[in-house]
Amino acid sequence: MTIAIESLFFSYGRTNILENVRLLVEKGEFIGIMGPNGGGKTTLLKLIMGFLEPSLGTVVTEGVIGYVPQVQNTDRDFPICVSELILLGALSEASIWGTFSPLIKKRAESLMERLNLTQHKHTMFGQLSGGLAQRALLARALLSDPDILLLDEPTANIDPISAQVIFEILEDLKGKKTILLVTHDLNTIIHRVERVICVKGRVSSFLPKDVCEHFAMGLYHSPLMAPCENPFTVRG
Repeated sequence: MTIAIESLFFSYGRTNILENVRLLVEKGEFIGIMGPNGGGKTTLLKLIMGFLEPSLGTVVTEGVIGYVPQVQNTDRDFPICVSELILLGALSEASIWGTFSPLIKKRAESLMERLNLTQHKHTMFGQLSGGLAQRALLARALLSDPDILLLDEPTANIDPISAQVIFEILEDLKGKKTILLVTHDLNTIIHRVERVICVKGRVSSFLPKDVCEHFAMGLYHSPLMAPCENPFTVRG
């Protein structure tokens, strides 16, 4: 297993967020994470990354983790250009003078080209559109060549072209890296991921074919006995 979570409980003060979570993720899985706002999706990612400690239970991960936050949750006023931002993804490999090797710089250039960011390499991060900024954050996460890639709603409120570029990268990485993608986009869940994790205090796991139109309305429930008759349903 790349990620193993057992009997996990977490609370902020007296407010319980996650209860008795058990989650096993195999190497190379592409998993979609859905659930209501405040249900614990982002908290779960932070626990996996080690940014938070569980109140009870264990979280074990194997390999390097790359994280892509929502661009809305980043500091757009910080004075840094695109190429500098991306190089932060390899900060642990920088010299004691803060410089990077030619190999790392070449990897950064390759990622910028792949994500159509080369013409913006000297642009300040805060001056980018939401879509371009989100692409830069993905490039930063990929620079360290992570084994596990965690993405927190990377295509929320960005332009369709940027969303397409991001999903093309994720499709190419499918099976090569373990991917956990938080999203509210029902079509993403149906057509791209291999398994769905629903987080609403507790965590449940099921197949995309068991997702129905209720999810699009924010009504998250366990798999139904019979598939819903709607255009989103995938029949196995």
